[in-house]
Formats: sequence, structure tokens, C-alpha cells
Amino acid sequence: MPISPKTLHVAQGEQAISSCADTMITAVLGSCVATCLWDPKMGIGGMNHILLPDDDTTDLRMAYHGTNAMELLINGLLQQGVCRRRLQGKLFGGARMIEGLSDIGARNSAFARGFFEREEIPCVGISLGGSNGRRVQFWPASGRARQQFLINSPIMENPVQRTRPATSDVELF
Repeated sequence: MPISPKTLHVAQGEQAISSCADTMITAVLGSCVATCLWDPKMGIGGMNHILLPDDDTTDLRMAYHGTNAMELLINGLLQQGVCRRRLQGKLFGGARMIEGLSDIGARNSAFARGFFEREEIPCVGISLGGSNGRRVQFWPASGRARQQFLINSPIMENPVQRTRPATSDVELF
């Protein structure tokens, strides 16, 4: 009997780590940011789902805040034997979902970019901003990632997410 691929869904404040070639980690993002990190030599990687950037008014112990989410992911990878110097990353999300309100997506994006820069983690793939949510799929053993943009229904009281045609998929290798 063939082995079916395993899918791990990462919700706000969560993370997942795997070294299995048939494992895919996925998240649905709006203004949140997903960070995909992996060690290409070890074939181990993970994804987190950041809800809020760090802020003076937030409790940084919460897993969905930027720095804590990043430290939890990196420490989890280190515990699996990855070499921090070999880590590579990809960033997704940070959309401006509601016009006229605070642009938390831009703040999340700025946090993630700044974290990579401060920690000297090369960002080899990036898709941040815009006004549509996205579904991200990440294969942590290889570092391959794919995103699919989502569009909202014109009825604002009852938003429905629908996927665009397959031609809008973007793959980052």
C-alpha cells in the first residue's frame, strides 16, 4: 500500500517541524506572516505562523508574537540537529486585509524582514504584502514552497475565501 503524504496545518501561534520528504506544512494567511526555515544539508525545516509583531503593549511570551515565535521555531530546529549557520528562509503573508484600518500586515512583514537581517538568515524567497490572503504550502525537507492567492467574496458581511485559478500559483524553489 502506498504511503500518503502527511499534511501539517499551522494555525496562528503554532509551528511545525519535519524532516520527512513526504510531509507538507501549510498555513492560510491574511495579515499574518509565515516563516519557513530549513537546513538544506540536513533536510529538516519548519514553519511558524506569526499573528502580531513585537510591540511594547504585547506579552512577548505569547507564541503568536514575532520574536517568541521565531525563537521557538529556531530552537525546535536546533534540537533536531540543524546548523544555525546553514538556515535559509522564505517569508509569506503580511497582506493589508481591510483598507482604512491599521496595516498590521506591513508591521508583521517589517518585523520578519528585520529579524532575518538581524539574525543573518538568508531570505531566498519572499512574498509579502498585497491585499489578498494566501494559502502557503512548504515541504520542509527540500525547502520547496508554493502559494495560492485567495480572493474574498464581494459580500463583506459574509466573506468567503475562494482560490484563484491554478495559473495564479507561485512556486518558490
